[in-house]
Amino acid sequence: MFQPFAIEQYMSENEHAVKFHFAESGVHPLTFAELFELAEVDTQSLFATLVDYPQVNGLQSLREKIASLYAGATADNVLVTIGASEANTLVAATLLQSGDNVIRFRPTYEQLSGNAVNLGFEVRTVDMLESEAWALDTDSLQKKTDKHTRIIHVVNPNNPTGRILTDKDRQALVSSAAGVGAWIVADEVYAGTELNSDTPTQSFWGEHERVIAINSMSKAYGLPGLRLGWMVAPADVIEACWRRHEYAAIAATIFSMKLADYALAETARKKLRDRARTLIRRGFDNFTAALDSHPGIFSVVPPQASAMSFPRFNLPISSEDLARRLLKEEGVLMIPGTKFGVENHFRFSSALLEVHLQAGLSRFNRLISRVAAGD
Repeated sequence: MFQPFAIEQYMSENEHAVKFHFAESGVHPLTFAELFELAEVDTQSLFATLVDYPQVNGLQSLREKIASLYAGATADNVLVTIGASEANTLVAATLLQSGDNVIRFRPTYEQLSGNAVNLGFEVRTVDMLESEAWALDTDSLQKKTDKHTRIIHVVNPNNPTGRILTDKDRQALVSSAAGVGAWIVADEVYAGTELNSDTPTQSFWGEHERVIAINSMSKAYGLPGLRLGWMVAPADVIEACWRRHEYAAIAATIFSMKLADYALAETARKKLRDRARTLIRRGFDNFTAALDSHPGIFSVVPPQASAMSFPRFNLPISSEDLARRLLKEEGVLMIPGTKFGVENHFRFSSALLEVHLQAGLSRFNRLISRVAAGD
């Protein structure tokens, strides 16, 4: 039976009619005008481009820029996709074979593992430990990995917690994969959104011979509407995924590829990441101030990266009902923790423009006060 993508279904059914959208996991997006100025887009050249099919696996110049972000990679190791979402889907369809299983961590973004379920494969869950700042349960990982494990899927930095894996956790993950010949599929879309460092989170690329690194323009770059992502993998895997890409999508748009090519130039890339970190750091400070104004109700493991937080709450209400009331009574959209398989939590994005964030937090505070008072 088909398993809907619970997180995305919840968002797509609610996000376009809501006043305060705090459910998204990326930073506040740029306008085209802002992007053109920041990336110094040659509009005359861009507007002279034929609205034609682009190079199906991605423009050569774009793939070269992407490859330069991964030590030892070349353009032949890159496939440009329609967002990271297509990359995840292609990887599941390409790698998984009869009898295989997939390891996923909880809480996490369940796109690849959901695809695996819908393709008929076993998915095994390894919990992250909130009591240890969302560290991996490495003992559980070792026990659940076996000779049939084909993929260990990791989102690093993590969605929804913002956790960055420690060196110990990374080594345990690589060791588990290498021990059974599994692929590490690393969704790294939040690299570059660090709260306490200006150095992007290290990629898994190069740490194991079987690594596929996935990323996009959506989160750290504030350009989700481009729907432009990529995978970096051994050339034979890229070739196999390319064949499926031709069935699924043919290509990303020429417009998206051209703009991504401008945005990933070194100077523009730095400006975009600096912008993201500014929004994230300021937004998290404002959000934690809101949480602290309700003593005894909230606790949160501070995220190390991303626009998101994943607080625990102590209220006589489920996360689904809390989210429903926030949406209905205050026009505030957030993601209940149950969409990630974790009750008494919610995902909240705060990397928004200051005025909008403060207005939304005021409504959030009103609802929390009513619930805490028994209303």
